[in-house]
Amino acid sequence: MKLHWSHAVMYVRDLETMIDFYNKVLGFEVSDRGPLGPDSPIEVVFLSQAGSDHHQLAFAPVRGEGASTTLDHIAFRVDSLAEVKGVADRVAADGRSQRSNGVNHGNAWSVYFADPEDNTIEVFCDSPYAVQQPQMQGLDLTISEDEARRRTEEQFRDALGFQPMADFYAQHRRRFGEE
Repeated sequence: MKLHWSHAVMYVRDLETMIDFYNKVLGFEVSDRGPLGPDSPIEVVFLSQAGSDHHQLAFAPVRGEGASTTLDHIAFRVDSLAEVKGVADRVAADGRSQRSNGVNHGNAWSVYFADPEDNTIEVFCDSPYAVQQPQMQGLDLTISEDEARRRTEEQFRDALGFQPMADFYAQHRRRFGEE
């Protein structure tokens, strides 16, 4: 059996605020919406950024006022550090969330932030290196990608499992019989 991340369902309080945030800040579009069941008054809304996925997220407005989220965080991969920085900038400009500083996991460059209902979101891109996890160092989001690459190598080159990301993925594909 092969598992590939497909989507996350989040219990929300204010459906329209959440749709607005995910649309305007993160670029998701509503792909479908409808009642939870034939006689249910609860509407579930599905959102996606990919034509290949019916939905990557679904919101169900059933979260109670005192209830905390059942998620630690949801994560979205982007192609470059420039895109991570772009998301961080949009989150800051939107003003509904406090973003974290950048995080260097050795194998990924990330920014974490909360949506309007305090669900934590990570947006990341792969770094050029793999390293055994968990790892967490600060990442200055004002530096260039070349400087981030240099600093990542400097910070993590002595860590267990340090290797080029391409080598790691080649090993990983072999491990799962994909080569």
